[in-house]
Amino acid sequence: MISKGFVHKYADNVDTDVIIPARYLNTANHQELASHCMADIDADFVNRVKPGDIIVGGYNFGCGSSREHAPIAIKASGISCVVAKSFARIFYRNAINVGLPILECAETDRIAAEDELEIDFAGGVIKNLTKNESYQTEPFPEFIQNIIATGGWLNYLNSLK
Repeated sequence: MISKGFVHKYADNVDTDVIIPARYLNTANHQELASHCMADIDADFVNRVKPGDIIVGGYNFGCGSSREHAPIAIKASGISCVVAKSFARIFYRNAINVGLPILECAETDRIAAEDELEIDFAGGVIKNLTKNESYQTEPFPEFIQNIIATGGWLNYLNSLK
């Protein structure tokens, strides 16, 4: 699985309350959640994001509450992957559950907003096409690749029937 897109860059400790603020949690509609994604940290995000784009963060991305709404809003906004130095564990699990690819990479300081990345999930290679650099990360195990390819944990379970 390969993903290619432009970077939206954020700092350390991006919490779920700024990914999707609590005042917008009165809906389960994924597109409605996406329309408020990153509202409290980057009000113009929803106007700039394009399908396939990639979020790059620092340490502890997705900290805060355990709401699944955060990775749902990110995925529904068109983001194809989140790359960060580290993730809050519950966000990591929720992202996989909803089929949002996320990768830990120590080299996120080398990646800038608007850089174009190409990510090979099976090989664990992030290519920065803008800077002609590559960064190695742990590839997804096959079972996680299958969960993401089917659109999340529930779809994966249904595919086994």
